Formats: sequence, C-alpha cells, structure tokens
Amino acid sequence: MSSSTAHTTSGRDPRLDLFRGLANWAIFLDHTPHEILSWLTVRNYGFSDAADLFVFISGYTAALVFLRILREKGYGAAAARILKRVFQLYAAHLGVLLVYVCAILWVSYVSGDPDDVYQFNVAAFTEAPLRAVGHALLLTYKPVNLDVLPLYIALLAAFIPGMWLLARNPSLALALSLGLYLASRSFGWNLPGVAAGVWFFNPFTWQFLFFLGAWVGFGAARPFESILRSDVVFWIALGVLGLTLAIALRAQFGVLPAWIPNPFDPAHKTNLAPSRIVHFVALALVANNLLRPDSSVLRWRALAPMIACGKRSLPVFCSGVVLSFCAHSLIELGSNALWVQLTVGLAGLALMTTVAYALAGRIKPMALRTG
Repeated sequence: MSSSTAHTTSGRDPRLDLFRGLANWAIFLDHTPHEILSWLTVRNYGFSDAADLFVFISGYTAALVFLRILREKGYGAAAARILKRVFQLYAAHLGVLLVYVCAILWVSYVSGDPDDVYQFNVAAFTEAPLRAVGHALLLTYKPVNLDVLPLYIALLAAFIPGMWLLARNPSLALALSLGLYLASRSFGWNLPGVAAGVWFFNPFTWQFLFFLGAWVGFGAARPFESILRSDVVFWIALGVLGLTLAIALRAQFGVLPAWIPNPFDPAHKTNLAPSRIVHFVALALVANNLLRPDSSVLRWRALAPMIACGKRSLPVFCSGVVLSFCAHSLIELGSNALWVQLTVGLAGLALMTTVAYALAGRIKPMALRTG
C-alpha cells in the first residue's frame, strides 16, 4: 500500500477498512471446517492468507495512529494509548475465549459427542479447569482458532519500544526486525505454549510483517514509490502470483514434486516462511496498483458490508470466531450437505455485518490519518 496515497481528503484510506473486512470474512470462512465458501479465500491459491493481511494492516494502522500521537503529544502519551489498546485486546480475547469454550462444551454435552472438545483443544477445561484458566490468563493456552488476538497483543506491546525507533530511524527499525525474524527462524525461538509447546503464530517471526506494515504506514516507502508502481514490478508481482498459484493448486491435489516444500505445511505458517512474505508482498503490490484510494470501486454498494466490517474490526472478528464454531456445528448436523454449508456461511457473514452496522451508531471509529 502506498504511503503517500494512504489517505483521502477525509483523512482515512477506505482500502484499510475494505481489506480488514475482507480479512475478517476470510478468517471466519477459513475457521469453519467443511465450509464450501472457504474455497473463495486466498489461502487456497497461494502461500499467504488472511492472517498475513491482518498482521500487515495492524502494523500499518498502528503507525498511522500511534506515531501521530507521538508527534503531537509525545512518546509517553503514545505508549499509554498503546497499553490501553493492549488491555482492551486482552480483555476481548478472554471474553471470546470464555464464550467459545462454553459454546463448545454445551454443544458437546447436548449432542453427547465429545469429539469437538478434543478437536478444538478445550478438553483442559474439563480435566483441569483451574490450570486451564491460569494458562489462558498467561496466553500460553489457546483453543483452536483463538491464536490471532494473542499474536496481535504481543505485536502491539512490542510496538511500544519499536515505535520510538521507527520514528527516529525507520530503516534501522525494519533492519532490526528482519534480523530478529532471521535469527528466530535459525535458532527456533518462540514463546512457550500448552499442548503444542509453542505459540502457533510465532511472534518473533510474525513481527516482521507487522513492522513492515508499520514501516510503510510511517511513510518510509515513499522514496521507492516510482519503482513499486512501475510496470516492471507490477508484471514481476503478477508472475510471482501465477507461479505460486500453480504450486498451490498442485499441492491441493497432491501432485507436488518432492523437491518443492508444501506451502500448506503448518510449520510454514507458524514461523512465517519467506514464501508467505513473498506471496503477500506480490499481492499487496498488485492490489495497490489496481485499487487506488480514490477508486470508484470503493463506493460500490456491494462492498459496503465488507467496509463496515472493517470499520468495526475487533467486535466483528470476535463474533466471527464464535460464529465459526456455530457454523461448524450446524454443518455437522446437516451431514455436510452443500446447501447447509452455503446457508450457514452466508448467514455467518450476514451476522458479522449486522454486528458492524449495529455498532456503527454507538462507537466512534478511530481516525486513521497520516498527519
């Protein structure tokens, strides 16, 4: 995303809301097992997915919001605002975890089927509930599909010192972030976690995508805009997307040559494989060239629900996590019938959109301005 065109006359880039809404919708669909609509998401056709988009945009908006506060009110005020946001995210995560776990346990009890308790990694709450609560409070225990918010919490907390350096020497900040990324991949650094032993999203590697977004949001990419928007770079990015599409499709059908790493290996996501970064950057370059902030496409009524979900990203995301399990339960009750998959998928997106519109009149969105 171009930093110089990252805002309109209203001070807010509508593409941010569009892509955050898109990420929320895609995460909901991808988190719902046996959901036919998940084949519409990018994860099936390349190396990156909605998580990469979510982390990059989180870094981008963090730079826009908190670096502006730093310039206007000082480092202390900006750090205080970040801490407040971190606690808000922490509270939201614990609230979602409580509802999510209760929903899984209740459905398992009513149906008499304990499979979901183990499939979604909530058995700890039945076997050792006090220990599970303690690990949950420390963010070392996370049920399946509840890994994104803890990652965001860790990355935003790391932005407190990172913001100070980014404001003074953005290139050095990005270089140090890259160094940490490479070191953590080389030495296997990660935070401890229950069950798997480590966090599913390694914050030491995923921080690079976050700080890359912050680096762009800060405006450090401006000197390279003429290059990034050139036809040569555009066609190279398209070529990368075409190559990754071919590899992803071959992997989906199990015909990938042994010498090519499987892009759907969970370890590639945990440690943010370089191939994911390359694919995401190629996507971002193509999107930035095809969709400008003043594009008439952004005013299409068909995109309004997605943009609304992007404006209320946190509550929409939280509702989507719970709805993904509800959708999974209904699909199982419907014996994976195609019409059930379509119905619950569309209903889930509609409910997320309803949450966004219901909150629109009561919550003032945070202004995203570049200065």
